Amino acid sequence: MRDPRMSAIGKGLRRRGRLIAEAVSPPRKPLNAVPAPRGETTEEQAPPYVAPRAARLVDAPVFVLSSVRSGSTLLRVILNSHSQIRAPHEMHLRTVHVHLSRDFTADAMKALELDKCELEHVLWDRILHHELTRSGKQVIVDKTPPNTLIWPRLHRCWPNARYILLLRHPGAVVQSLTSRRTDPDHEAIRAEVLSYSEKLEEARQNLPVHVITYEELTAEPEKVTRGICDHLGVEWEPGMLDYGTKDHGTFRPQLGDWSNTIKSGRIQPAREADPTAELPPRLKELAQAWGYQA
Repeated sequence: MRDPRMSAIGKGLRRRGRLIAEAVSPPRKPLNAVPAPRGETTEEQAPPYVAPRAARLVDAPVFVLSSVRSGSTLLRVILNSHSQIRAPHEMHLRTVHVHLSRDFTADAMKALELDKCELEHVLWDRILHHELTRSGKQVIVDKTPPNTLIWPRLHRCWPNARYILLLRHPGAVVQSLTSRRTDPDHEAIRAEVLSYSEKLEEARQNLPVHVITYEELTAEPEKVTRGICDHLGVEWEPGMLDYGTKDHGTFRPQLGDWSNTIKSGRIQPAREADPTAELPPRLKELAQAWGYQA
């Protein structure tokens, strides 16, 4: 037979457990509570912390904004041939990330006025400074084409950054991509070129860019490079046009163009777009806005 005293003790312990749980739990929302309007943050949903911009080691780096297959590797080696300009292979900064591995790490960084985004910016800046310092030069240029897709973040990271906008006829870019790929997906290629072209046009409209074209660079390299040097505040050097006599590192996939054309060490004429090739309406519109016949 069950002892009635043990039953009473059990009930008392269960009741005490419920009271303790209620005491440490957040208050329940009353039945007549009015929900917060959409878009307003509640105390439980505070806006995420946004860190102020930290000091930069490189105040005004240079970014070449371009589509893929637009001659950016040629421009890189020409600039890298200057005694005061360091233009290394594609650095792909946007793929360099910071991982906060513990729940309390974000709080620790917040106490230092840093968040994940600003930590990445500090790291990107350190990478540029490292490369510039070991080169012994004064100006650093990053020519990674996918930078074009994140130009607003680059501008946020480096408000004083300088930009060279390198354009090429969209039809020629489509042709170049198509010829470089086995079993090309034509629709995907046109979509890729359009995504780059849209971002280039955004940058052209919103940034203080120095605009050049691949066609002009190959046809009149001295004139174009003199304009770039003026934009960057350095003296023009004739040796820039003889890039084949300088060491620019290995030409290989993922770091830039690796074709025989770039390996030749000579500036060669640009291949023109096929005048009979039909462009999608938006690409045609952008080509015309950049001064090309479409």
